[in-house]
Amino acid sequence: MTELLANHVAGRWQHGSGSGTPLFDPVLGTELARVDATGLDLPEAFRFARDTGGSGLRALTYRQRAALLGAVVKVLQTHRDAYYEIATANSGTVKSDSAVDIDGAIFTLGQYAKWGDALGDVQVLRDGDALKLGKEPVFLSQHLQVPTQGVALFINAFNFPAWGLWEKAAPALLSGVPVIVKPGTATAWLTQRMVRDVVDAGVLPAGALSVICGSSKGLMDALEPFDVVSFTGSAETGALIRSHAAVAHRSVRANIEADSLNSALLMPDATPGSEAFNLLVREVVREMTVKSGQKCTAIRRILVPTAVYDAAAEAIGAKLRAVTVGNPRNESVRMGSLVSRAQLQSVREGLATLRQQAELLHDGSQQPLVDADPAIAACIGPVLLGAKDADAAPLVHDLEVFGPVATLLPYRDAEHAIALAHRGQGSLVTSLYGSDDAALARMAVRVAPSHGRVHVVTPEVAQAHTGHGNVMPMSLHGGPGRAGGGAELGGLRALDFYHRRSAVQASPAVLAALGL
Repeated sequence: MTELLANHVAGRWQHGSGSGTPLFDPVLGTELARVDATGLDLPEAFRFARDTGGSGLRALTYRQRAALLGAVVKVLQTHRDAYYEIATANSGTVKSDSAVDIDGAIFTLGQYAKWGDALGDVQVLRDGDALKLGKEPVFLSQHLQVPTQGVALFINAFNFPAWGLWEKAAPALLSGVPVIVKPGTATAWLTQRMVRDVVDAGVLPAGALSVICGSSKGLMDALEPFDVVSFTGSAETGALIRSHAAVAHRSVRANIEADSLNSALLMPDATPGSEAFNLLVREVVREMTVKSGQKCTAIRRILVPTAVYDAAAEAIGAKLRAVTVGNPRNESVRMGSLVSRAQLQSVREGLATLRQQAELLHDGSQQPLVDADPAIAACIGPVLLGAKDADAAPLVHDLEVFGPVATLLPYRDAEHAIALAHRGQGSLVTSLYGSDDAALARMAVRVAPSHGRVHVVTPEVAQAHTGHGNVMPMSLHGGPGRAGGGAELGGLRALDFYHRRSAVQASPAVLAALGL
């Protein structure tokens, strides 16, 4: 029997009492490890994190906590090669895709270490200037941001086992809030290994970082009023979290990042063969194939002028035909596997549903695999669909197929393009491609209300832009409506979720004594 991975709670490593859920290599089909959280004393786990971990973190200043993040970065860098091996085996990703997860996590931690150091040796943050409460400046109101005296529970998705942990944990730990992470089960090995390395290195106070692998049963029940929960996953599960008594009755603060039908939009004046056209084609292909399309920010809908539809279908399809799919250990493979056979089945079912209202423009689902058995591997080639009447294909605006699948949609004019972008009902990101700065600026403002991020690509930034789907710690990650209504990252804005705003009303002398 393979290794049963330990959970780290209440300051010690503990195994679940069950036989565990197996984790598999999605290409070879071999069992890698098992996870189980049966029998853990969750009230004790949360109490230890909340009391011991929280007290230890809050005793430090922001600058000192930033130094802890810097120490975590060094630990992760030391074991980086091992993380790549785990990602290849458990996530089925090629090296460049693993880098998005692993190196993206380390980069984000490093950014928050730098930003946190600039906050200085204080334990409370000033929120704006003091304001007079009367005619004379003898009694004032000063708003403060103080760390919440609870625990941060992260219920994460399977697609980013490294970045998904650290992009949340970096601002939480910097804020002085201890973390309990429940990784997506299918790829929990990498998250558990990273936590193990950091805990064993002793760089964080006891109780500051815990990991629970396996079922999430009972985790929400353990939350108390000053705790927070951050969830990444399906809208259906997000709705269950919002309706749980912890959120509905105990007012636990919840951040949800859910389904997102992100779009890429080619501006009306772009023509086939123009630089803007070529940039869109390149980015669409990249977003369809990076991590086999298993990204919450991936492009799902491609909006182009009606006159460009056929040329776009041909150009995107030509590049997709060159994508090799299969075993990520083979250097000729550009795209690895989905995370599991169950996810492969989900993608196939989603494709069958979308094909009720969309035509096949490029079908990579039947292409031969490299060094992989199609009866075992969770691999599927990229599939480009198209719907020539975008208004009469509601499924493509409602159903997200979480894999290498996107749908090409024509629009009549700019107003129609904007309406189609909004039909995503709230998305994490849209990207715009064109060369008219003024027109792009107007379009960005018009689509912004339903998108957490608007990524504008012009020929001038062709080599400099960070990518439609890359989540940079400097920018907001989240989106309204269907995307969950959450907000993560965005520089130091991320700290808001882990702080409580309070107004201190006092004399100038008392406010001065706060030392801010």
